[in-house]
Amino acid sequence: MPHEFTTSYLRDALDIFRQYKRLAERGIEQVTDEQLFAVLDGEMNSIAVMVKHLAGNMRSRWRTFLISDGEKLDRKRDTEFENPPSTRTELMTLWEEGWNRVFTALEPLSEMDLVRTVAIRGEPHSVMQAINRQIAHYAYHCGQIVFLAKHLQHKEWKSLSVPRGKSEQFNHRIDTK
Repeated sequence: MPHEFTTSYLRDALDIFRQYKRLAERGIEQVTDEQLFAVLDGEMNSIAVMVKHLAGNMRSRWRTFLISDGEKLDRKRDTEFENPPSTRTELMTLWEEGWNRVFTALEPLSEMDLVRTVAIRGEPHSVMQAINRQIAHYAYHCGQIVFLAKHLQHKEWKSLSVPRGKSEQFNHRIDTK
């Protein structure tokens, strides 16, 4: 996704969310169905578990975003790390449902909403702080997804950014535009 200049915080935040969503998806696309459930050790989460956790977080944080605490009483966070959906299709449906909640909550907001107060786990946050908190959280897990996908695909991995040893070529391409 190309960078687009903006002075709108909300537009930029939405673009950043979309960028990380797509980055993780490009990693997920490269792994086999079996690799979605692979872990490197007993303390690691699989890609499938990270997707389930992100979707659970998104469901909690963005449902009734401006009205109720972002940590919903019906969220069972610990279960997000157990028994992920068993197929790629089910997993990606859960992924899309989560991201749709993000965009549905944020797209109607105005810049004036940024100073409103919302709660997360009982702690007051400005809307802008709550958005920043979630950008950081989602970027963290999307990075984990990409890292694990790259590890699992190893020599078959297709770079998601400037490939190693190709910086000069990339910079030359940018300079000639």
